[in-house]
Order: sequence, then C-alpha cells, then structure tokens
Amino acid sequence: MRVLVTGGAGYIGSHVVLALLEAGQEPVILDNLSKGHEAAILGGRFVQADLTDGGAVQQIIDRESIEAVIDLAADSLAGESVTHPGKYFRNNIYGGIVLLEAMRACHVKYLVFSSTAAVYGEPSQVPIPEDHATVPTNPYGFSKLTMEGMMRWYDGSHGLRFVALRYFNAAGSEPQGRIGEDHQPESHLIPITLQAALGLHPALQLYGTDYPTPDGTCIRDYIHVSDLADAHLLALDALVEGVPSNIYNLGNGKGYSNREIIATAEKVTGLTIPVEDAPRRAGDPAVLVAGASRAMAELGWRPRFTDLETIIATAWRWHKEHPQGYGEG
Repeated sequence: MRVLVTGGAGYIGSHVVLALLEAGQEPVILDNLSKGHEAAILGGRFVQADLTDGGAVQQIIDRESIEAVIDLAADSLAGESVTHPGKYFRNNIYGGIVLLEAMRACHVKYLVFSSTAAVYGEPSQVPIPEDHATVPTNPYGFSKLTMEGMMRWYDGSHGLRFVALRYFNAAGSEPQGRIGEDHQPESHLIPITLQAALGLHPALQLYGTDYPTPDGTCIRDYIHVSDLADAHLLALDALVEGVPSNIYNLGNGKGYSNREIIATAEKVTGLTIPVEDAPRRAGDPAVLVAGASRAMAELGWRPRFTDLETIIATAWRWHKEHPQGYGEG
C-alpha cells in the first residue's frame, strides 16, 4: 500500500516510516523540514512540501497514487501555542483542512491522525479514558480536538474514515540507534535531561515544583516511540479491514513525575544531572496518564517497551552517539 506520511521526517514520523518499510509498505514522505531531518528518513520517497499548500498536497496524492494517509505534520508545543495561537491554528487546523480536501478530491478514504492527550486539559479521572470530557487548556490541544471534529464531518459527508491516536508522552529512540529525537530547540524532558547529562546545558530547567503531586512536579505517561509507530500500522490495518472511525489513547497507563525521570536518567547514564527549579509553563496540566485498554482490545496493540529505564536507555544510546542530533555522528 502506498501511504502518505505527512511530517515523516520528524521524530515520530521517521519511526512510523521505518515501521512501514519493515512491514513491506510503500511510504511517501511529505515534510517541509522546518523541524524534521531528511537524514531521519531511512527509505521510501521523500517530497519536500508544506501541508498548507493545497495545490502541492493534492498533486502529490494524485501523482503518487496514494491509498492512505498517516498525518503527523503539526506544531506541538503547548507553551508556544499559548503565546502564538495563530501559528497553531494555521498549521494544525488550516493544514488539516487542506489535507482533508486533497484526500476528498483524490478519493483517499483512510486517515490515521496524530492527536494528543492535550485534548483532555486538566483531567478529573486518572487514568484518562477516551470518553473523558475534552476541555483543552492550550491552543495546541484545541487545534487537535478541532481536527478530530472535522474528520467526523468528513466521514459523515464523504466516507473518509479515520483513526485518531491520542498520544501521551512519546519517548525513547529506535532500539538499534538508527534514528532518534532531534528538535531545535529541544522541548521534551527526556532528551533535555540527557543533553544536560552530556554537558550540553549548564543545568536542566525543572518547570514547576508546586503541582498537587507527591513531589510537586508534573506527572506524565511515557510511551516508547517504536510502540507508537506500531499502533499507527495497526490502526491503518483496521481501517482497511473496514472498522468504523474511532479514537484511541496511546500510553502505558502509568505516570512518572519529572523528578522520577531525572533520577532514572542518572541511573541509566551513571552521571549527575544538574537541575534548576523554574516556574510552571503555561498550559501544563499536573497529571496526564492514559487509559489505553481500548487500543489493546480493539487494535490488538501491545507495547513492547514499557519499562521507564528501558525507554530512557534507548534514548541515551541515540543521544550519546549523536550529541548534536543529526548534525553529528
């Protein structure tokens, strides 16, 4: 199957592309390289383009005989979205409209969509089930929730079936160390922690130490990026088999505080990580932990890398060998 992967040069996207290749599929990667890296693409056909360019997107889908789309092209920083909401509405919502219209015009009926736990906002129930109220606390979460709603209407009007995967915190790297996480600037806790261990930062900024949690820091559910990639392929298989559109959480069902992440990283690396307490970031909920039983029951999804130490160890292998990301090593 020829699958268009938007954002396929990014952290999660490159792992999805690798999973598709290993499954014998034919990925076509669309990325504007604003955040992604061409060096992260290990196969398939790469086309540099922007998702907001409707003419280019439709031309690519038509020319490449695309049969399904996995959409990972989005801005995804909660804090930045609070200060620059227009950027998120343009790239995530308008870009989503462009993609849906191009798929409609080219009669492509299957879409696996990268959503987020940020759609829930401050949860009243933990672990969070998929039917929990969705009240985003930042424009990033709002933009993803808006796209979920748009997909429902396109399903009803045009038969464009979708699976929305609400990620919790993606982490780790491909176990063989071929690809990994490289954002400029980096905003995710585990890579920043490992960069601090390597001496690339004078200290790790610990944002928020007064949350209503046991140690005062945020609690998050970390899921290995290769397990995320597996879920995308299972979701695509389900759509091809004829299942109706649906939404699934992806997480391990267990939360770790920011201080626990730092302590585990020190254990994995054998290094002391300097830490500086800092104020909370806008739009960060205190606790986000997934209830992922639906994906396991209905998609047959079984995460392989569920231990935090293992997840961080795979990330450490990548960062130790590529201290400057794709620019070195």
